[in-house]
Amino acid sequence: MAEYPTLTLNDGRKIPQLGFGTWQIEEDEAAGAVRTALDVGYWLVDTAAVYGNERGVGEGIGEWSDIFLQTKIWNESQGYDRTLKAADKCFERLGRDHVDMLLIHWPCPEKDLFVETWKALIELRDQGKAKSIGVSNFRKEDLKRIVDATGVTPALNQIELHPGFQQRALRKVHEEMGIVTQSWSPLGQGGGMDAGAIQEIAGETGQPPSAVVLRWHIQHGLCPIPKSTSRDHIEQNFAALSFELSDDQMARIDALDDPEGRLGPDPASFEG
Repeated sequence: MAEYPTLTLNDGRKIPQLGFGTWQIEEDEAAGAVRTALDVGYWLVDTAAVYGNERGVGEGIGEWSDIFLQTKIWNESQGYDRTLKAADKCFERLGRDHVDMLLIHWPCPEKDLFVETWKALIELRDQGKAKSIGVSNFRKEDLKRIVDATGVTPALNQIELHPGFQQRALRKVHEEMGIVTQSWSPLGQGGGMDAGAIQEIAGETGQPPSAVVLRWHIQHGLCPIPKSTSRDHIEQNFAALSFELSDDQMARIDALDDPEGRLGPDPASFEG
């Protein structure tokens, strides 16, 4: 197995490039799924207040103190004071006094509270409760606004990103601003693996289709966080660290991009 790849955040810390996502994993399944992922070799676990599984995730991590753990502040908790309180509840559920990365889950532009929420995250970072801070689902204008208001650039923006929706313009913004791009639904909710090009490349490399897609993310400098509860699938996803795609194979996956390929909510209108 190749050495576990990391990316350097703009605050100088390192983040594992392949993570384990827990969206839609029930609380009673979360501990077992996380334990399996850690046993397979994952070093990053992603959760969120709204997933309703933080206790299970914390239980699954147990005494693994060096696992990179990240969670997110949900939309109804936005605003300076509410965010500080919500974060403490996250830490309590996780059984931790801090997390490695704390994110604002959605900008919710109609609420217009994400600048105050970002100020609260800066305070939590300064208190040592969040070693790094970032955002999720933020657009270019949202990113510019919080940086202009505070002078603090998010370390990371977690966005929907998969071969069928590659977010090239936003990735370029991230590159210019020094923000790591983390990919949610990196496999296109499973459908992305059915593409002919993915199946062909899986045959050429002798690797599972999911590993091919995740390898594409990794070679583009992205940070994918696939979710699974099955050990077989968790292992297949982790195989992304064991091989490389050729330039031609990368280009064939690049060609699958569809600017209209979004599967999840639109950050411009989603308020949760």
